[in-house]
Amino acid sequence: MSLMRTLAKVAIGVAVAKGASRMMNRSGSSGSGGGLGGLLGGLNAGSPGTGQPYSAGAGGGVQDMLGGLLGGAGAGQGGGLGGLLESLGGTQGGGGGLQNMLGGLAGVAGAGGLLGGLTGQMGNRPASNNADFGTVLNSAFDETPEPEIEPTADQEAAAALMLKAMIQAAKSDGELDDAEQEKLIGQLGGDVDQEEAAFVQAEMRAPVDVDALVGQTPQGMGPQIYAVSLLAIDLDSEAEAQYLHKLARGFGLDATQVNDIHAQLGVPSLYA
Repeated sequence: MSLMRTLAKVAIGVAVAKGASRMMNRSGSSGSGGGLGGLLGGLNAGSPGTGQPYSAGAGGGVQDMLGGLLGGAGAGQGGGLGGLLESLGGTQGGGGGLQNMLGGLAGVAGAGGLLGGLTGQMGNRPASNNADFGTVLNSAFDETPEPEIEPTADQEAAAALMLKAMIQAAKSDGELDDAEQEKLIGQLGGDVDQEEAAFVQAEMRAPVDVDALVGQTPQGMGPQIYAVSLLAIDLDSEAEAQYLHKLARGFGLDATQVNDIHAQLGVPSLYA
């Protein structure tokens, strides 16, 4: 298989395991007195920046996005999870989109230990596929109408980083229990490589470490890693709110940037 395809499966598995339906039902409920803004209370004084909460009602939120993930309308270029991640490119001043942040990432990730025993597999990937990360990711979902595109080594390394981010976020409330793990692993199916399954299982066992995740993330890619982290959690506890706050601080995201990502996902704002 590929880490990109594993990411597509885990994106759905984590959303199912952590209750995406509850997030959908809360779409549009953000406000100064509710959601994570209410959980965090007066956290603005210690936040990366200041800003008013965004409305989470615009767009269709998580429900529409998951529809795209599963092959519905908008799953092609510019839509679905891949389109969302590409749209976040350059929000920290880097410009050029997500794809331009990935140059040499496979080598760095291999040396940094993120890829573990997958470095040999990376060597078999094409140097180029003439497609951006978002398009390749969208092509990896089971129900997508587009043919699957083989990812480059750098795109695979980015997928590994996003897998790590999603699984770590799912554990941020300390409640990724056996049943949730089974739902997540069950999404992988029988076509996942043993090495890729081992990678996912190792990440599920690993401790939550925001600093390590931030250190492994290329400059400018913080919004994308924050977004996939947000997709993986329930957004209903102080622990999750504090985890997102620490992640935002690590990436240098201010309150306006964070709340905008929440709005694009259709979930409550983090900062009041």
